[in-house]
Amino acid sequence: MVSAQPSRAAIVATAQESIARGSKSFAAASRLFDRATRERAWLLYAWCRRCDDLADGQEHGHGAVPVRNPQERLALIRGATATALAGEQVGDPAFDALRIVARETRLPHGFANDLVEGFALDADDWRPRSEADLMRYCYHVAGAVGCMMAVIMGVDPADDETLDRACDLGLAFQLANIARDIEADDRIGRCYLPMEWLAEMDIPPGQHMKPPFRSRLTVLARRLAERAQAYEASARRGTPALPLRSAWAVLAAAGIYGDIAREVAARGEHAWDHRVHTGRLAKLGWIAKARWQAATRARRYPPAPRDSELWTRPRHAR
Repeated sequence: MVSAQPSRAAIVATAQESIARGSKSFAAASRLFDRATRERAWLLYAWCRRCDDLADGQEHGHGAVPVRNPQERLALIRGATATALAGEQVGDPAFDALRIVARETRLPHGFANDLVEGFALDADDWRPRSEADLMRYCYHVAGAVGCMMAVIMGVDPADDETLDRACDLGLAFQLANIARDIEADDRIGRCYLPMEWLAEMDIPPGQHMKPPFRSRLTVLARRLAERAQAYEASARRGTPALPLRSAWAVLAAAGIYGDIAREVAARGEHAWDHRVHTGRLAKLGWIAKARWQAATRARRYPPAPRDSELWTRPRHAR
């Protein structure tokens, strides 16, 4: 007897549970979308979360440990993702979530495959040499997700200008993540600080968390936070192209997550004593503030060329 496939509603419910457990910040912002967009955002998140957990040996983003079989895990991610994008049932709710959202939104497969290539970089124990290398990594693991989210919100995949702004928000989030998680990444043998930055600060490879180098490390953490704020500011200028509720969710997420980068910079040498997060009251404050920002977004964020100094994502053939 062939077992019945899980319904869309069941997969959406599982995806909602995933975002609730994996990211309180994204879960809070996602509630601001209209129902259809909200469910699709959950579906996309569930797939991203599952891939990340497989790659990092963690559970809903927590408890990452070094994995012994990174290439096997990468092969699983690649295979299940390809099956989902082909429109075939995978049998894993998270990958079937990708199948559903890709079908419903005509999601460009290139963006999904770009995210998988980010996991491939980690599987190869890749380290950035330059800032450009760092930004390329941030694109693969987060900027591409920003582009996919824009498509879910109704942005035309051919609208490169708006997709660039959506990518910028993903880059901002990832730069904040890297600044916050320098110590946590070091515990599992990873470092996303460019080697050129470490050399500039005269920090020997693999020694950046040692006490003698803490003051120098804060310089680099602040640099990451400053870069994050620049990409956040650029992303905000893309919100007039979005429907009101989508703009509200995006601006709330920008503020909530932007506070992480700002807090890392403010804490200085104590940034890694306790994991930085945005508290519940601060989240509520940003949700309220973002509602006004969204309502006035056309006036607040008038058309302007994107800063030429910012890193630009790769273009896909259409």
